[in-house]
Amino acid sequence: MRGSPRGERIWYDPIGTAVAPGTTIRFINRDPGNSHTATAYHPVNHDRRRRIPAKADSWDSNFLLPDEYFEITLTAPGVYDYYCLPHEMAAMVGRIVVGTPDDTDWEGSSNDKSDVSEDVLKALPLVQKILSEGTVRKEDGS
Repeated sequence: MRGSPRGERIWYDPIGTAVAPGTTIRFINRDPGNSHTATAYHPVNHDRRRRIPAKADSWDSNFLLPDEYFEITLTAPGVYDYYCLPHEMAAMVGRIVVGTPDDTDWEGSSNDKSDVSEDVLKALPLVQKILSEGTVRKEDGS
């Protein structure tokens, strides 16, 4: 979790990452001026549409102050989209790809566009880009 010095831009770094099933992801708030969350798109979190695999556990880090962290272990193969609760409208979103489409029970990215803005959809890196590059970063948070 990052932010520009005056707080006019916020972002996840990386915005996209590929990991093996069973990997523990650590979200660390490295933004000295804002609190952030890492919240899975899931009905248990503010009645949002599910954008993580059906067999995956949902998560919500709650608000993390600067230098605080939250960890989640992702076991179900597929695409996990998440957002920062106070900054989703600024397209502070990210995507984690667990495993590959060849894995049993793989669940690809959601096609539902009814619960997210066009800015959010544009901000999420493509699954193929994440799989080919391993990690996708926003260069300056813009």
